[in-house]
Amino acid sequence: MLPSWVPESPSLRHTGRIGRFLPVSAEEWRTISVSSSQTRRHSNGATQSRSATQERRAEILRVLGERPITTAELALEFGITETSVRRELAAMERDGSITRVRGGAVRRTQPWSSPYAAAASRNHAVKSTIAAAAAQLIPSGSVVLCYSGTTVARTIELVPVDKRAQLTVVTNNLAIVQDVGGWEDPHLVVIGGTYLAAYHALVGPQAMAALDGLHADIAIMGCDGLSAAAGLTTPHQLVAEIGTRMIQRARSVVVVADSTKIGRLGFTPIAPITAIHTVVTDHLASVEEIQRIEKAGVQVIVADSN
Repeated sequence: MLPSWVPESPSLRHTGRIGRFLPVSAEEWRTISVSSSQTRRHSNGATQSRSATQERRAEILRVLGERPITTAELALEFGITETSVRRELAAMERDGSITRVRGGAVRRTQPWSSPYAAAASRNHAVKSTIAAAAAQLIPSGSVVLCYSGTTVARTIELVPVDKRAQLTVVTNNLAIVQDVGGWEDPHLVVIGGTYLAAYHALVGPQAMAALDGLHADIAIMGCDGLSAAAGLTTPHQLVAEIGTRMIQRARSVVVVADSTKIGRLGFTPIAPITAIHTVVTDHLASVEEIQRIEKAGVQVIVADSN
């Protein structure tokens, strides 16, 4: 049925150019109307689906706030398959709201200092993309040195569940201590020292001495700045010396740094660019600086969010 204002005789169809129209028949109008209706239904369905997903995830968070819960229990609770539950939990872990453990999940709490919390929330989606790519570079069965910094912490959060039991994580980063402590049967070595609230990390002579006796397969490093000329840099001298020692104790060094850090110069040097093996960053990083870093012999991985 055509609207009353649509004539049965040929009407006009806009050509896409200002002031240009062509005839359109009643049959063509019916086709246009049906297509428009289907588009609206599809759009409404997609919106409703997103809304249902958001509500389900909010309810999962509420349940996890009360107690840890298994994948099977969540499937029964929400009337969906365990495969769907695992897909939901994977998405929620990427968002940073939960930690997956064997057979289920726990809600992540963040009793961090304000400066660290602010840093963790800044560029969160970009950091997650970088972290997911970096987590894939950690070999199974390896000893991993983990530096301070929110992107380093996010990298360890996104280590696949089936790889966690084979890793030994060594860190002065308290966010990582909290996260890995929630893994099933974790292998965790905490580097003790003086607590530095702004970095949520332990530093000082005790931490340096603890690192002296260790050897690692890989170090995951963060930074305040990274450039071909100045290498890896940070504002704080005590933080820098821990980073220097970690790099010295690891066979392979991976730096996770979003585009705001590339080409930037921090106050205190951690290590020259030649001490780094791989940099993982995002697509907004300076192309010119990336080329200079690559010329220094460093592999650069530009993480893709797709």
